[in-house]
Amino acid sequence: MPQAPPFPSPTRQWHTKAQPSASPSRPELSAKGKSVVITGGGSTGIGGETARYFAEAGASRIALLGRREKPLADNRAFIESKFPGVEVITISTDVTKKSDVDAAFSDFAGNDKINVLIHSAATIGPKKTVADADGEEFLGAIQDNLAGAFWIAQAFLRHAAPDAVAVSINSFGAHLSLNDAFASYCIAKMAVYRLWDTVQIANPNLSIFHTQPGVVLTEMNLSAGGADSFKNIKTDDVSLPASFNLWLASPEARFLKGKFLWCNWDIDELKAQSQETEAGRKLNIDLVGWPFEDGN
Repeated sequence: MPQAPPFPSPTRQWHTKAQPSASPSRPELSAKGKSVVITGGGSTGIGGETARYFAEAGASRIALLGRREKPLADNRAFIESKFPGVEVITISTDVTKKSDVDAAFSDFAGNDKINVLIHSAATIGPKKTVADADGEEFLGAIQDNLAGAFWIAQAFLRHAAPDAVAVSINSFGAHLSLNDAFASYCIAKMAVYRLWDTVQIANPNLSIFHTQPGVVLTEMNLSAGGADSFKNIKTDDVSLPASFNLWLASPEARFLKGKFLWCNWDIDELKAQSQETEAGRKLNIDLVGWPFEDGN
């Protein structure tokens, strides 16, 4: 059941698990014939669950990228057993390395084009304040997150279909400082947002989305202290972002391209606001309180 939003929200309803409007059984969300690349695509976490949603929606080919081979193989085995018509390819990939990323995209795409990219891979970085952090570790984590997004974005642009979709799984840390112990992560996420924002500006034919996936107890989240790190915040089911990612890849969501979205927001309410949202800067990260206009 949806609940009242615990944060300021553009929708009255707030979800903690998959919404009916994001169901892979909906014909409007069909991924039939689509070629999908998912970073962080192992059996655990948001990327892995997203892959399963795209498989259920009928995607033709799915590439699972990640550093560890076993979680990738486990997810491939699960998808192939439950959705035998879907071709699943696993590629051990360190997204911070250009050579790994370029080879993975080239091997998967071949002479074809990629329709959907879900960029889920990230690192939490050091859990220390600016005053106490080791500089090399602090800056290295920012570099790793940004490098991963950069190499993935470049490879995606080389292989993307003319109307391709990319979902950059971000964090509310991009526009809210979580607390002083996650400074490196928040800085990195803001930088990643701006990187993908420039990709959207330069390629208006593409649909780029930025998402706060919810508070999902992934391995990365648990390594950061899990739900205990975020006071008064309830955790969300992994189906919430996975299903939302599937919906974003459909034509229904095109009015939200370039926007920063929380997967908790109600899809039907967002759709009801489509004209207002698409026409202005609502749901973009901007300088609040100063009347900048596009082009100025």
